[in-house]
Amino acid sequence: MIISQTREAALTRAVLISLFTWRRAATDDPVDDDELFGWWGDSYPAIADDRIGSRLWLLRRVKLTDATQRDAEFYATEALRWLLDDGDVIDIEISSEKRDINRLNLNVTLTVPGGARVEIKPISSWQVIYAV
Repeated sequence: MIISQTREAALTRAVLISLFTWRRAATDDPVDDDELFGWWGDSYPAIADDRIGSRLWLLRRVKLTDATQRDAEFYATEALRWLLDDGDVIDIEISSEKRDINRLNLNVTLTVPGGARVEIKPISSWQVIYAV
């Protein structure tokens, strides 16, 4: 099955916003200071516990270890869960690959109702660069 370019562009945009908008840190997340960041609108959600963005920003100053890679994949899955909940997709696959000692590329594959798959491949703006 083929997906329209318009639908693919909309899903790509939704993934970009979901991954690279900073979600507010949870109270038990390790942060450098007292700042939990996040989008102010999450303070007043129309739906309980509805949040925008990801917590990938929490990894900005950590070493790139296997645990960091697992955390990045978890945060990405968490950020995109709404696509499943809203019925926009029926499956989300997140994978990552280490590049050098300080870069992790995230890959997202979405399966839409009907079975078509949309691969969102990393480009330079997708690369999460970590300070070691």
